[in-house]
Amino acid sequence: MLGVRWYGEAEFAFCMIKVITVIGFIILGIVLICGGGPNHEFVGGKYWRNPGAFANGFKGVCSVFVTAAFSFGGTEMIGLGAAESANPAKALPKAIRQVFLRITIFYLGTIVVIATLVPYNDGRLMNATSSADATTSPFVIAIVNGGVRGLPSVINAVILIAVLSVGNASVYACSRSLNSLAEQGMAPKWTGYVDRKGRPLFAIIVTNLFGLFAFIAASDKQDEAFNWLLALSGLSSIFTWMSINFSHIRFRAAMKKQGRSLDDLVFRSATGVIGSYYGLVMNFLVLAATFWLSLFPLGESPNASAFFQGYLGLPTVLVCYIGYKIYSKSWRILILAEDIDLDTGRHIPDMDLIRQEEAELASQMLQKPWWRRALAYVF
Repeated sequence: MLGVRWYGEAEFAFCMIKVITVIGFIILGIVLICGGGPNHEFVGGKYWRNPGAFANGFKGVCSVFVTAAFSFGGTEMIGLGAAESANPAKALPKAIRQVFLRITIFYLGTIVVIATLVPYNDGRLMNATSSADATTSPFVIAIVNGGVRGLPSVINAVILIAVLSVGNASVYACSRSLNSLAEQGMAPKWTGYVDRKGRPLFAIIVTNLFGLFAFIAASDKQDEAFNWLLALSGLSSIFTWMSINFSHIRFRAAMKKQGRSLDDLVFRSATGVIGSYYGLVMNFLVLAATFWLSLFPLGESPNASAFFQGYLGLPTVLVCYIGYKIYSKSWRILILAEDIDLDTGRHIPDMDLIRQEEAELASQMLQKPWWRRALAYVF
């Protein structure tokens, strides 16, 4: 409600808290793994051997695809933020580079540390063999197992801040997406209202109404309801990235067909169309694996409840797509590459000025110490 500037300021503050905490956790985790904690217990690769890694084999790996998609969702918001950025040509490449590095260091780094410190069959974990304290965070379990006192409460506080950050970012992304759909005639016109400060107020209000789902936590069926919502949102992330990859492929095809040069683009994907084809295929394989697992759930016999819980996202997407087709009375699946509009709403930048600014910035960075250059690259 405070506008994109305050959204950015809040996300910056949340991000700094999370980054400092994660870096501290990774360092602490390495110390605990090496036996430097209060318990002086050398963990090493003990839990990778007993009870072992990759439980239940390939099917067990497939069972976490949707949860992983849910956890990694949100990076696509770079594109939404770029539209309201004062200088997308400068902000977008830096943001994309930073997201890749942060996922590699923070996401994968913490996963390795947690997997080394916490066995998958720990009774405190959700869906473990024991129901004792099923909501305990693996971060907290790792610290408690290492004998560190006081810190678990700090981690829990940071987790609450992270949840607030996710909510903040989700409201921003959903409201802007709903506003964009309204402008294209794919959502009610009144959701496209934007005030003088550039805020899509009605879209924000509609988005916040979905926050009432949080009261499900007070229900006796909270675990079951959470699993349904998790499957829906996780699978939606996969469909979102499939559409992003496919859109990029069609965009490049349109540029080629219409004789446009790639030099006209302010930012180009490092992997080009090949990366989009790869992403499209991998997302399709994840969908196929999830479909197989929904038909034949892990440790259960085939049943309708398990199937729809795991694959609810597909019928939801199909209902929305077919419903729009019926409403718009347009059954054309694809627009020909030569007919795709590449100019409406496009801001044509001064490419010579942009290249000059990039050269000046690169020259300035070379004069700074290596650690300043490294920090600037990551942050």
